[in-house]
Amino acid sequence: MQNRYALAALLFTMALPAATSSLQIEIKEYDIPTPHARPHDPAVGADDSLWVTEQMANKLGRLDLKTGQFKEFPLKTPDSGPHGLVADKDGGIWFAAIFKGYIGKLDPHTGAVTEYRIPDPRAKDPHTPVFDQSGILWFTLEESNFIGRLDPKSGEIKVKEVPTAHAVPYGIVVTSDDTPFFCEFGTNKLASIDPKSMAIREYPLPEGARPRRLTLATDNTIYYSDYARGYLGHFDPRTGKVREWASPGGSSSRPYGITTTPDGMIWYSESGVQPNTLVRFDPKTKTFAEREIPSGGGVVRNMAASWDGRVYLACSGVNKVAVATPRTAIREHPETSKIK
Repeated sequence: MQNRYALAALLFTMALPAATSSLQIEIKEYDIPTPHARPHDPAVGADDSLWVTEQMANKLGRLDLKTGQFKEFPLKTPDSGPHGLVADKDGGIWFAAIFKGYIGKLDPHTGAVTEYRIPDPRAKDPHTPVFDQSGILWFTLEESNFIGRLDPKSGEIKVKEVPTAHAVPYGIVVTSDDTPFFCEFGTNKLASIDPKSMAIREYPLPEGARPRRLTLATDNTIYYSDYARGYLGHFDPRTGKVREWASPGGSSSRPYGITTTPDGMIWYSESGVQPNTLVRFDPKTKTFAEREIPSGGGVVRNMAASWDGRVYLACSGVNKVAVATPRTAIREHPETSKIK
């Protein structure tokens, strides 16, 4: 099986040019109350609120989009460096404390924080977390070169070292069959980890590629931002086939944060373009649309999509979060419409 995937992944499709148009979208930005907080990763709360890690302020932040009120939650361990975060289905907010080496859970009702310490002393820097369909939390550990698994019911944490040295595990997603896939930002590979055995498979990308973030497409394939070469890449886990397109901003555009909206559109930001741009890619027509982020963005390190098609951004260098609302955004929750 390993050889079949490895051979298939070598069948790269040449990078293709694509048409680019102007992106018609509303972008509204909000200031982080604490100066120099370095908002890093956003997440969509169970109530559709915008959550964000304030890495240098040692806080999590919550923006109520209905009222515009921003509330901050301080962490109990100083200098935790909250990095990635994700909400669970019950409203709990989970984050990776990259400076202090733990996974945290915030209760937004009480402000209480539970810390889950990683038993292996080599695994020091949890980076990006994601839940699978069974409620297991998976996370990357960047410089430590591990992938972690946390069971919220028992609190048990297991870690697995990545086979390639200095692979720099970074962005991570989980496919519909509960298989986590992650970037190896330190080399030109993607990888998957078996959810039961925790065996890791690696998949080569074109020479020189440096995949930084991933997003799961609506067809269960994967798109990645190639930070080093200025490409949007596509990987099919079923065949191992890789395809890529040159980003509108060119080879130095540094694509970074990326997400998928429910209509199937792929969204990402070009962090090497000043001001940063928000880019939309249509997988059906293979075309791009883009526009500048009003504040300049200051590097959009990650983004998240809500059920109604809005895109939440963390604009780290300008101390803001942003909400991008497409004209095609859904106005009614699909679960609500079913009971009419």
